[in-house]
Amino acid sequence: MKNFNFKKHWSRYGIIYLFLVPVLIHFCVFQLYPILLSFYLTFTDWPVIGEPKFVGLKNWMQFFSDRLAWKAIWNTVLFSLYYILPTMALGLLLALLIQTHKKGTGIFKGIYFLPVVTSFVVISGIWAWIFKGTEQGFVNMFLTAVGLEPQLFLSDSRQALMVLAGLSIFKVCGSTMIYYYAGLQSIPQEYYEAAKIDGANSWKTFWKITFPLLLPIHFYVAVITTIGSFQIFDSAFLLTSGGPDYATTTIVYYLYQEGFAGLRLGYASVLAYVLFFIILVISIIQRKFLDNELTYK
Repeated sequence: MKNFNFKKHWSRYGIIYLFLVPVLIHFCVFQLYPILLSFYLTFTDWPVIGEPKFVGLKNWMQFFSDRLAWKAIWNTVLFSLYYILPTMALGLLLALLIQTHKKGTGIFKGIYFLPVVTSFVVISGIWAWIFKGTEQGFVNMFLTAVGLEPQLFLSDSRQALMVLAGLSIFKVCGSTMIYYYAGLQSIPQEYYEAAKIDGANSWKTFWKITFPLLLPIHFYVAVITTIGSFQIFDSAFLLTSGGPDYATTTIVYYLYQEGFAGLRLGYASVLAYVLFFIILVISIIQRKFLDNELTYK
């Protein structure tokens, strides 16, 4: 075995270490350490003030008997069902409209993307006025004008979660539009020309060519929208505070209440790991069924 020449090794790879070491330090301090600390906290009772008290599996056992935690998970699953597919469908539809390259599509591209770069607090305030559960609400004014009964929306436990999902769809669909638009640009035009020669109509061309060849984009958008749906917090915090009757209490909002409002960081850490495992399992399932290698032949 040859003797290790540190000087020669440093002269060859020193620049790599200069860039790599700060990244590793940042990862250890701001990611690895919090992950390990939070896992340790799942076995403790720590109200921030004082030293953590080791309680073993008490926090984990409490989770399995916590009805509100399971309700929060169910609310989050429902939110995902209301949010994921409509977001993907609307993003794809907007991308297809822009793909036509008709007059004015460039302007509409900016309009569709505007909610993405607008502050969520501003968007939430507008949404709260639109779906205000009184006659002064925009939607209720429209319903009254056409002879229908006003709705409570955010004050109705059956409607509030769907209204919050609509807000997230409105906020995010511009991003999914960009992803799908990029995917449409990558599809070879020869396929469309061949389909046109064979006499295929637009609908058949979409289902036989466009939709299957966008499979990698479907997978990517499905993963990021799923992760985003299970991390929903801001709309519940700003508009409903988890109500009415805990109808919009999501797992992240409940985690916030337990950890930062109730100062039960040990139990909040358990909820964080439960959320991590749920997202991990769903992502693995999505990868199995959607992440297939795409080749153009």
